[in-house]
Amino acid sequence: MSLKRSDIFQVASMQKIYNEILYKLETAVNELGKDNDYIVKQIENIVKLILQSLSDLKTGVITRGFKNVNEEIHFFKYQKPVIVSKLIYYNAIYKIETRKPYGAKRTKKYLGKELKKLKRFFDNNLDFYKYYRSNNSFLDENFFLRGKHDIRLWLDTFYFEADHRFSTSHDYKVAKIIANDLIQVYLEDRLNNFNLKKSLDTSLNWTASKTALTELIYALYSHGVFNNGNTDIKLIAKKFEDTFNIDLGDFYHTFMELKARKMNRTKFLDSLCEALIKKMDEQDEK
Repeated sequence: MSLKRSDIFQVASMQKIYNEILYKLETAVNELGKDNDYIVKQIENIVKLILQSLSDLKTGVITRGFKNVNEEIHFFKYQKPVIVSKLIYYNAIYKIETRKPYGAKRTKKYLGKELKKLKRFFDNNLDFYKYYRSNNSFLDENFFLRGKHDIRLWLDTFYFEADHRFSTSHDYKVAKIIANDLIQVYLEDRLNNFNLKKSLDTSLNWTASKTALTELIYALYSHGVFNNGNTDIKLIAKKFEDTFNIDLGDFYHTFMELKARKMNRTKFLDSLCEALIKKMDEQDEK
């Protein structure tokens, strides 16, 4: 005869119940996280998993309860917020991704505003941030025991709407702090990607003559510097055209003109040598 889920909760400790729920949740989330192509759909599935995990955890708390005050405080201060923070985080990312505008400039401005929201939450809850970050405990019985609350101690309206069998006055605020740290990393990473893309998109334009570039390309080709000399001249020329935003046209015809010169057929390469030697000499004189 198999045990019912509620019976399992009764015989297992809250620590074991929590560990099993968290392990299963993180394993499932990591598996879903392997698919990076459909982030919105991925988050929808992750949120469902988190909600189910919280439902199971709530059943465990109501069914099993806590063996003493310290276990209850530890649960609502350190354990439940870990799972709730995941819900807050993924819900926030879902909103960010589904509401973001089109266009790099507008998206950067939008992400910047989202960062400012995190800053406002920090400013509005500075005292509790200091208490929690400093790992203080003198108010833990007010913050992290069910049925205990003091409206004077940074209390959110959210608490009055929550199920007090599974909530304390400040466990959600702890989850919010944890989630906001993760959201900040996400937003800053997105903004850094925009800045990196902008720097990579900064183009280099060839401002010397086409003849000079053709001379350089043929010199590199003749020296076999690409793929051990096993690269077609056309591929090399195309890569230079794409990289330096220039159309070389009939570069073979240009090369034939270089060959036909009576004097100084490597004019550009010679000038490169002279310029490099001059720079070296200037550096030596400093």
